[in-house]
Amino acid sequence: MHNQDFKYYSLEIKKKIIHAAFNCGESCHIGGALSMVDFMSVLYGSVINVNSQNLSDPKRDIFILSKGHCVLGYFATLNHFGLISDKIFNTFQKNGSDLIAHPVKNIELGMESSNGSLGQGLSFALGQALGMRYEKENHRHVYVLMGDGECNEGAVWESAASAAEFKVTNLTAIVDVNFFRNDGENSFFETIENFEKIWNSFGWNTTIVDGHNHDEILNALIKSKKKNIKPSVILLRTVKGKGVSFMENNNEWHHNRITQKIYEEIINEWENFDQNR
Repeated sequence: MHNQDFKYYSLEIKKKIIHAAFNCGESCHIGGALSMVDFMSVLYGSVINVNSQNLSDPKRDIFILSKGHCVLGYFATLNHFGLISDKIFNTFQKNGSDLIAHPVKNIELGMESSNGSLGQGLSFALGQALGMRYEKENHRHVYVLMGDGECNEGAVWESAASAAEFKVTNLTAIVDVNFFRNDGENSFFETIENFEKIWNSFGWNTTIVDGHNHDEILNALIKSKKKNIKPSVILLRTVKGKGVSFMENNNEWHHNRITQKIYEEIINEWENFDQNR
């Protein structure tokens, strides 16, 4: 897999996010959906073992989206890689759709868990990983994507401590560290390095990467699957709203509506970028 492939995947997924957010006619969680795209491109483009022709394959890996409000980034990824059809994807946040503002477990659409309340994904992923170990399914792996804001929840750290105690090595946690949450800047920790020390103190292997550098993400994911006695966490240093200039580090786009005028501005920006690169 070449870096250029990941760049293509990321751009196409971002386009899908913007088109779906505009077409649904409602406010969406856009900023956090965009910040996770580069990671999702690598995970689904090269790492995770899933079969789009058999989504209930008992040999499959599991992905859990803990920061569920950013589900549009998840849906767009599943659509790009053929797990969700265009017909279904185009129903996002419309009456009667299976694709609403948070994930609802639906194995046939590639969604392994429901999510509404933040801070619950790691405990769910831990249970999945332990179940695989007890069933001696050593070939399978569990990935859970969290936001740095939801790491303010105590349940995250109860699960982190338990995962280290049980030496759950078939579990990789990934944290999208964009330093924002719904109500503004996230001041739970001052720097990503301090955040890393917290995870280390709970007994995890930790890696900090540029969350928009595909090579760094890929190397970290490969490293996390190597057998050791600790669970692994990858801290992605990201930009909220990545890919749209006026959305980047602008928390107004945590949850907002894309109007016709804004949609045209984004399309023009991307067209100019393509012409000038």
